[in-house]
Parts: sequence; C-alpha cells; structure tokens
Amino acid sequence: MNTTAGLATGEVLTRRRFFEGLAAVGGISLALSGMDALGFGMASATELPPTLTGDVKGTKIIVLGAGLAGMTAAYELSKAGYQVQILEARSFAGGRCQTSRKGFEHTDLLGNKQTCEFDEGLYINHGAWRIPYHHRSTLHYTKLFGVLLESFVNDNDAAYVYFEKGKGPLAGKPIRKGELAADARGYAAELIAKAASKGELDAALTPADRETFIAYMINEGRLSPKDLAYTGTEGRGFSVHPGAGVNPGPGKELEPFAFKDVLDSKAWRVLSSVTGYEQQRTMLQPIGGMDQIAKGFEKQVGSMIRYSTVVEKIKQTGKGVKVAFKDASGKTGEIEADYCICTIPLSVLKQIDIDASAPFKAAMAGVAYAPVNKIGLQMKTRFWEEDHHIYGGHIYNDIPGIGTITLPSTGWQSQKGVLLGFYNFGSQAARISAMSPPDRAAFAVAGGQKVFPEYAANYENAFSFAWHLAEFNLGGWAEWGEAGRRDAYPVLCEPDGRLYLAGEHLSYLGGWQAGAIESAWQQIAKIHARVQQA
Repeated sequence: MNTTAGLATGEVLTRRRFFEGLAAVGGISLALSGMDALGFGMASATELPPTLTGDVKGTKIIVLGAGLAGMTAAYELSKAGYQVQILEARSFAGGRCQTSRKGFEHTDLLGNKQTCEFDEGLYINHGAWRIPYHHRSTLHYTKLFGVLLESFVNDNDAAYVYFEKGKGPLAGKPIRKGELAADARGYAAELIAKAASKGELDAALTPADRETFIAYMINEGRLSPKDLAYTGTEGRGFSVHPGAGVNPGPGKELEPFAFKDVLDSKAWRVLSSVTGYEQQRTMLQPIGGMDQIAKGFEKQVGSMIRYSTVVEKIKQTGKGVKVAFKDASGKTGEIEADYCICTIPLSVLKQIDIDASAPFKAAMAGVAYAPVNKIGLQMKTRFWEEDHHIYGGHIYNDIPGIGTITLPSTGWQSQKGVLLGFYNFGSQAARISAMSPPDRAAFAVAGGQKVFPEYAANYENAFSFAWHLAEFNLGGWAEWGEAGRRDAYPVLCEPDGRLYLAGEHLSYLGGWQAGAIESAWQQIAKIHARVQQA
C-alpha cells in the first residue's frame, strides 16, 4: 500500500492528488495537516447584522415563529423603529433551541407525554447543542446578551470507539480513540514517509517540498528518523502510568495495535469525524443549557411575542399581509401588517393555508426534513469519569439506532450526570421513535451497556425527544437535495409579494443556529431596502 496507488503509469502526482491520497490513508485531518505543513490553509468569514438606518415610516412587521430566526428579525427590526408582533405556537420561545430539565413537558404526535424528571441543575440539550468558533452570528448575540459560554468537548482521545461489525481482535471491544488515532496516523505516516524517501512522490513535489513533508510525517506519526518506522508513541497512553520513585518510575507505554488489526476493526472511520468545517475538537456551549440563548433573546423581544398562538391562514392583500390564528383557548383572531417574515419550518408551513404564488408553493415542496431523535439518560454516578477517566466527548459506535453516545462537558466530578444516550437519524430515528418513551430508554441503556458495564446499574431516568414527531417542527432540519437547492431554494430566498421566509432551511448552514440567524439578517435587509425605496 502506498500513496501512488490508483495512479496510471506515467500519471503526474499533483499536490491535489497527493492530498487526496493522504485523506484516503489517514483521514481528512491528515490531509489538512499536510496542507498546513506546505503553507496552505483555510479561513472563515466574520459577519454582523445589517445596519438599518433611515425612516421606517411606521411600518408594521408580523413575524411568525419565535425561534432564533424570528427573534433575530424582531430584535433588529424593532431597534430600527419597526412595529413588530411575533406569533409563536408554543408556550415558550426558542424554536429548536431547547433544553430539557426538571419540569419540562412534551407530548409528541403519537400521544406520548413526558415530563422531565432530571435532578435540579441537570439537563440535556435535545435541540441545538454546540457552537463552532466561526459561527460569528451566534456568538455575536451570546456576547451581546451576556450569555456566558464554556467549552464543549467535541472530541476526546480518552473516549471509546466501539465497533461490532469489524473483524479481528479489536471488534466489539471498547478502544481509546487516542490509541486508535495514534496507530492509524503512525502507520499512515510511515507509508507516506517511506514512499517519499524513495522518490515515489517526486513528480509534482519539489525536492524542498519532499524534504519538508518527510520531516512533517516524522513529527505527525512519531516515526523513527533513522528508518521511518512507527513503533508506537507515548501519546497513545500507558499500560503503567509514570509516577514517583523507580516503581512505577517512567511507567510502561502501551504497545501499538497491529496495522492489520486497526484496518480490520473498521473503527478508523471515526477519525475524520470532527475535521469538517462545522466540527472542531473543542466547540462552545452556553453555561446552563442552550436555551440560555433563547432566553437572552426573549429578554429583548418577549413583550412582542404572543405565545400559544397557532397560525391558520396567511393572506396577502395589495397593501399588506393578514394572518389568521387560534390561541390556546380556541379563540380565533387576525392580525395585519405591512410585511410578514415567516420562520415556520417548511414541513409545517406546507400544511397551512397560505396565499402565495404557484411557483412559491411548488418550491416549498422541494425539501424534506430529517427524522432526528435524542435521549438524555440520568445516571446516579459519573462512572465514565470515576472508572474510565473520560471527561466529555463522544463514544463512537456502530450499534444500530444508537448513533452517538455523548458524555457531558459540564459538571465534571459532581455526583450525577446526564449523558446523551442516542442521537440517531433517518430510518433508525423513525424506528426508535415508534417505541414508547420507556422502551426508548431501555433500548438506549442496553446499547450503552455494551460499552460501559456500569451503565444499567447507574441508570435512573430518561427524557427523549423525536423532532419529526414534534407538532410544530415535523423534522430536525431541512435536507436539501441537489435539485432542490438548484430549483426551489433560490425561489424561497426571495419574497413572494410581501411574504418573506427565514430560518435554517434558507441557508447553507442547515441545522445550525447560525443558519437561522443569518437567514433573518438577509431578509430584514431586503425588507428595509424595500421600505426605504417606497
């Protein structure tokens, strides 16, 4: 095996092909690190809300939905002098920015009613749960509203990888991710460095490039400079930890897994899991739960929100928009404004009587919404910390229906904790959500028991949430296909008469709070420009 595999005889090995080879051997992280070693890099943009200046002429805006998109629009527009009213179907604001804690109630479309019974101070973010450093729009408001943040451990070398479907001695065995990563990178670096040293990479790489890259591979893989061999590294851990005196003294390093065993395990698939643009090893979360962001917005625009008010019809007139609604008591009413910003998910909006053009309605049908489940499991002890020395991070696995187990990045060394017992999507989410809440919990506990022998004995209670069974969401986030992005998406990004849509579904940051916020920024800028021109 070498990095020239797949090249036709005489084919030039360009830098692009070389980096593709690195990704194939060592994951995207190895390729990106290699790009940095040769002076290439990636950057992200910083954005702020649009500046809305000028006379707004007493313009009235009705916003449908008090999620982050709706509250962002209301906050910025009201600052500029617009008269804003928000209609929210739920009894609370936040949309998918939700946190389940003691007393939180939810009834899904199957009639399953749950009341969260977590101990005081414990919670699970069953909606949005982490923030990348480059989501400047989200971070703009957390700072503005005084929402304090803490680190979210999105990757942890001490956490386990558990793959049942692999082969060899590592299959069905919890393995420290750091051990696996060290060995995969080490062996990959050995192959690449040896190929480079023999001149097999000299086609489009200059001698200086090659020398630099061999030095990088030695550093990356902790190789022997003498023969470029990987024989392990202290970074992967110790079987006997270093300590005082001569015993244990220097300790004893763990022996590396055999390269064949690493490959056969299939567990190497997780090694590129947190190297995407939207995923980093360390991310951010609000202290006390993600809903602190929603509460921050609510302090600013809460007086504008009419809660427990379900939109039944959206009608456009020549001069404005009328929205018919029904409140919690069953009383109906109507509100009129000059413009409407609708942040209702398309999965729900498609079921509402809406006065819009045929192309606009057809475009709304061009997107599906993802079935998504989460479950929080309260444990009586933090055995993952006490017995396994894992502080935060994910337990990657191939257990059907579990998806990811995530250990909390808060409350370390306290007595109890709530971990994410499963996070599943698509057909697996549909299958698990069809279970009763107690059966979902039993399923999650049985899955976790395979990784942690302490799981079942420590389980106390659970709270699960299926976003596709949530009445006012009908899915976790929009899933655009290529044709939908090409044909439907541009149509919905523009107004239909006086109706403007906003939300994560009208961004390329689908499923992220930043997508909702920045979509709102774009639409309010369009409305303001229109008002200024009127």
